[in-house]
Formats: sequence, structure tokens, C-alpha cells
Amino acid sequence: MAQSAKSPFNVALLWRGDRQARLDARPEGSRLNAIFEALARRGVQAEPAVYSEDMAGEVRDQLLRMDGVLVWVNPISGGERRDSLDELLREVSSAGVFVSAHPDVIRKMGVKAVLHGTKTLGWGTDTYFYETPEVFAAEFPHRLAQNGPRVLKQNRGNGGIGVWKVTAQPDGSAEILSACGDEPTRTLLLADILSERGGDFGMCGGLVDQPFQARHMEGMVRCYMSGDRVAGFGHQLVRALADREAGPAGPRLYSGPDDGRFQSLRAAMEGDWTPGMARRLGIEMSDLPVIWDADFLLGPKTPDGQDTYVLCEINVSSVFPIPNEAPDALAETLLRRLETVRRRISFCKSLTEKEVG
Repeated sequence: MAQSAKSPFNVALLWRGDRQARLDARPEGSRLNAIFEALARRGVQAEPAVYSEDMAGEVRDQLLRMDGVLVWVNPISGGERRDSLDELLREVSSAGVFVSAHPDVIRKMGVKAVLHGTKTLGWGTDTYFYETPEVFAAEFPHRLAQNGPRVLKQNRGNGGIGVWKVTAQPDGSAEILSACGDEPTRTLLLADILSERGGDFGMCGGLVDQPFQARHMEGMVRCYMSGDRVAGFGHQLVRALADREAGPAGPRLYSGPDDGRFQSLRAAMEGDWTPGMARRLGIEMSDLPVIWDADFLLGPKTPDGQDTYVLCEINVSSVFPIPNEAPDALAETLLRRLETVRRRISFCKSLTEKEVG
């Protein structure tokens, strides 16, 4: 790790790719170019670190020369998981390299179980987490029958993978609609749905159960965060769990943190919900990722006509694309973190020298 107090910080931006992609990687040719540029404006020297399991050794050597590493790798993509990468990141973090997002932070906030663990915050709703297929089979049918359509979510997943809307039918069957791709609605016996979803308690680690939000057709708001501060917003008309005849989703429209439409959401995220989440999950505020986002649907309006927001997902592993304002926010957060780590290392080194002396 680079440790000279006078040297600039050296950072790697890591994403997945093959050998040729690693050889060809350049900041100016990557989708993360705006982040490279924001870091350069602050004197941070950043370089690509293209990763695959068969190049783990050389990527490890590269990262150990860095002051920090920022990671853009989905938990599940093309059938690949990131278990080996997470072990590598834990290793370089233990050696003193700043890692964001750290795998241990991802395990706490980058999973659907966070929806249950934080449901008492203002973003929460009637949410349950089933850790075993036996509990799921015992409790879910009653909730489905009593409370209207439910949304089941695998604990790990991204891009709509492992998300289903389930609606009870008068004859005792249920309709199930996947949020991934263009799969048609299926009508199955409830017992068959319970059996089919029973496989989600292995590698994915359980199922979250939330009520379907009636205002979903009004759009989803993605709140981009850098540490504990809002870095921007994205608003999109979503159709993943709508009837297929509703048509395609609209584009996500990005805006900065001062967007007047979302200032109540910003105030809640910065002043209440993010600190509350950190306390409940046992995460230090200084360990929050330098870039992450929270997806919200509109909940019921308050008696005075104000919107409420229901948390649907937190994305931590590979947050991109991002608003134009976010790279600079990310760079500022990273610089503060790197300076803190360097001061800590310098302090520990001075104590060691005094003890030896």
C-alpha cells in the first residue's frame, strides 16, 4: 500500500472482465470515465483494475499497491457470483487498503433482508423475512389471503432477478409474475408456488415478503447516496410488476441533490433514515459506501396530501449509471476517507516507533 504522507493517493476502480479487457482498459475508454476525471481533479491517481477469477493473483498484487479500491461488480451476473472476489477484497482491506463497498458492509445493507431489519424506519412497510422454507410455507399463505397481493424477493439479486408479485385467486390458486424479463403471468396452485420458491433458501439466503404498492405505476425514485449525503436522484416509470399490456418502462431521468421534487425525501434520508439504518445494522457511518442508492415507490398519501416513500431495495455492489453530480460527491467522500485512513496509519506508526524507541 502507498503510505508516503506527501504522495498523492492511488486508487483502483475495479470491474469484471476478461484478459483482453484488462489489457485494453483505459480510464478514458471506460463507462466510469467521469469518476476517473472527478478523482483526478482532486489529485487522486486512479487506474482500472479489471478482475476475473483466473486473474485474481495479479489483481491482488495491484490492489495491495493502492491506497483504496472502488468496486463495480454485481452479486449475480451471467451466472457468476462474487464470493472469490469478496475474499480477495477482505484480504486487501486487512492489509490497510480502503475498500468500498466492503463485502461485510454489502452483507448487511446490500441484501433484501435490510427491508425487514429496517421496517420500523419511516421508509418501512408490512415486511417479513422467511429464513427457512418451513416458515415460508406456514406463514405466507395466510398473509397472501388476508392482505392482498404480495411481492417476494430473494435475499440476494439484482436487475429484477428473484422478484415476483403473487396475487391470490378466488379458487385457491395464485397468479405469479416475475420482475425479470418478459415472462408472462402464470397461474399455479399455491402449493406449487411454495415448492417452486423453496429453492430460494439455499444460495440466496431466504425470502423477503412485502405488500404490493398500489401507486407503483406513478414511478420509482432512486436516491443516490455518497456516504451519508444525497448525491442525486433518478426517476423512472417502472413496469416490472405491472400487467404486460402496460408497455415498456420509461427511461430513468437523472437530477442533482437539489431537485425540488424530492427535498422531503432528501431530508429524511440525511437526517433520519440513513443514520437509523446504520444503527440498526451495526454499520459505522464512516463505513457507508462512497456510492450507493435506495429505490423507493410511492406509498399512501398522508392526511394532508403529502407523499410517503416505501423502500424497495438498496443497491451497493455496482451502482451505475449515476447522476452527473454524483462523481464529484463520490470523489469528495473518498478523499475524506483516504485522508482518515492515512492519518490513522501514521498515528499507529508513530506509536510503534515510540514503543521501539
